[in-house]
Amino acid sequence: VQLQASGGGLAQAGGSLRLSCAASGGRTFRSYALGWFRQAPGKEREFVAASTSYGGRTYFADSVKGRFTISRDNALNTVYLQMNRLKPEDTAVYYCAAASTILDRIGDPSTAFDSFGQGTQVTVSS
Repeated sequence: VQLQASGGGLAQAGGSLRLSCAASGGRTFRSYALGWFRQAPGKEREFVAASTSYGGRTYFADSVKGRFTISRDNALNTVYLQMNRLKPEDTAVYYCAAASTILDRIGDPSTAFDSFGQGTQVTVSS
């Protein structure tokens, strides 16, 4: 599966952005577990949010819980990350990801996903 993320940009603290990730190729889109990760300068890539195959469950990093939501439009083969109440520490390159295996639960997000798209930059000013 190929993944193409978009929607990054500059936002002020307290503002919102919505990232999109369009998938192409591969098997039926709804069967993919999908996730979002981010990497800030000088830091390792970290998990942000995920949706299991068929969208049954969602997971969020503690740092974004209550502020970010993940959703998917199976008709458009697209997964979204709605980011509200943004903070400067949310500044990072954001990557969408897909898992090659069908997952109805995600134990360790750092190892569940094996296909990553190119990143989109999110910058939050204070």
